Amino acid sequence: MPKKKLPSLTLLSGFEAAARHGNFSRAADELHLSQSAISHQVQQLEEQLKQPLFRRVGRGVELNVAGETLLSSVQRAMTVLQAGLGQIATYLDPGLVVVNCPEHIAHGWLQARLARLQERLPDLCMMLSTDMTARFVDEVDVDISISDRPLLQEGLTELPWLQDSWVVLASKSLAGHINALPASEHHLHAGLLCLEQSLTDETTASLFLQELAHFRKLALFDDVRLLLDAVQRGRGIACLPRLLAEESLQNSSLCMLDGYQQIAGQTWYLSGMVTEPRTDIVKQVFDWLQAEAKK
Repeated sequence: MPKKKLPSLTLLSGFEAAARHGNFSRAADELHLSQSAISHQVQQLEEQLKQPLFRRVGRGVELNVAGETLLSSVQRAMTVLQAGLGQIATYLDPGLVVVNCPEHIAHGWLQARLARLQERLPDLCMMLSTDMTARFVDEVDVDISISDRPLLQEGLTELPWLQDSWVVLASKSLAGHINALPASEHHLHAGLLCLEQSLTDETTASLFLQELAHFRKLALFDDVRLLLDAVQRGRGIACLPRLLAEESLQNSSLCMLDGYQQIAGQTWYLSGMVTEPRTDIVKQVFDWLQAEAKK
């Protein structure tokens, strides 16, 4: 079945304004047109649709049933269109820097530092994307990428950036209680909260089979941020990536437990264009990320 030709945006805008005001003259004033132009637009629209949309009421107009149905659809469409135009305007912001980054790096390491970066670069508008299926750096969609391996993309500067680790943590109050006891008694005073994949991952599995084997498992999570939240609420101890927990460790809402090994975790890579970036602020953010990692 062939699609019907849509009325022009001009006709729909004139109709929407007339319907909202209930008056062609006031609609004309809003759109900086003459009253006859609005009347003509409405007439054209009704002819295209082969359906009257208004009825005259005194000096104004009101919608009939067909007009009310159309108005609802037009207003929803205009809302979506305005949102899209607003998004395009964001992409044109000269201070925009798009950083593609894993969720736990963004949540734990980067978010804790963004206020200081904003003070340093007041014109910055950072867009953080955690969609790791779209890591291609092209200076349009992504300016800087943080990933678990080199992207091996031509024209990129790529360097090892941060070394993560797995650490055993608890809330401040729970850690204070447990750390005062011998490690052999820790499992008697706290339960274990686990990231499901950590139980079988070759990097962390040995920790759960040995040092944490005596703890009763209280809950399993498939989202590491939910696990972090549960530990912060004092529900139990957990093995977490240090970069995710870094802000909580710095403000002491979480503390490391004594007597448990830290396991070397993922090496994260920083990637950006070799050539001059599209704006100087992109280079400033890239340099800042390197400097912060060295600290």
